[in-house]
Amino acid sequence: MTDSESRSGGEPIHRTGEQKHDVTQTFGHDSDLSFVPFGVELTDVEQSAIAALPAGSALLLVRSGALAGARYLLDTDVTTVGRHPEADIFFDDVTVSRRHAEITRSGSSFEIIDQRSLNGTYVNGERVDRSALVDGSELRVGKFRLNFFASPADRSAANG
Repeated sequence: MTDSESRSGGEPIHRTGEQKHDVTQTFGHDSDLSFVPFGVELTDVEQSAIAALPAGSALLLVRSGALAGARYLLDTDVTTVGRHPEADIFFDDVTVSRRHAEITRSGSSFEIIDQRSLNGTYVNGERVDRSALVDGSELRVGKFRLNFFASPADRSAANG
């Protein structure tokens, strides 16, 4: 029996020196991809950060993943999200594609656009190619879950 025949049980054969560091891994079949909203229990600090947002900006709060608690200000017309070190929002995890998604701003409206990522981009539990973001939207990029919050100045203008 040759070495390759002895390993025919479906297991991949790993050889030293063949490591590929630039590969996005897919979620396993056992991963829980069901949508269970986190709810929007905000700390006083998070509430203050949202209240202080200038018009035309928004905030992303990381809810789960290695960066839980991180906050990202969205105040440009295009914000890139991915595993590429030059991404505006850098998620160093194999479940995130190098160029995973973009968040675009038009006036005070924001939209997320998936960049043909392997694991997809989700808004409120739905896989999307593109989706408008509204206050409280929950995003999932790889294994990271985030909440989107618009500037209160823009919310009051929209409601006024």
